[in-house]
Amino acid sequence: MTKTLACSLLLAVALPMAAFADGAAIYKTKCTPCHGADGSGQTPVGKSLKVRDLRSAEVQKLSDGEITKVLTDGKGKMPASKLEAADIKAVIAFIRTLK
Repeated sequence: MTKTLACSLLLAVALPMAAFADGAAIYKTKCTPCHGADGSGQTPVGKSLKVRDLRSAEVQKLSDGEITKVLTDGKGKMPASKLEAADIKAVIAFIRTLK
């Protein structure tokens, strides 16, 4: 029973960490050109498009569903992503760490 509990705890910690790592990697390749590594939007492209600061309270207060809709459908000048649902969830988890 102790081994089962230990394995369960390990999975409970490891799976979210794996999703975070995937989200960070996806963000780096898909989002950084406009939003910047820190989410501030202070890149040449981000400034010209006037993208939102992902660290802002305004963005951070959005529900996961609202962010999913933006990523799935696009909004304004931001195009729709072609990410799988699991990848979108991972990117949102990463965005939540930007503060």
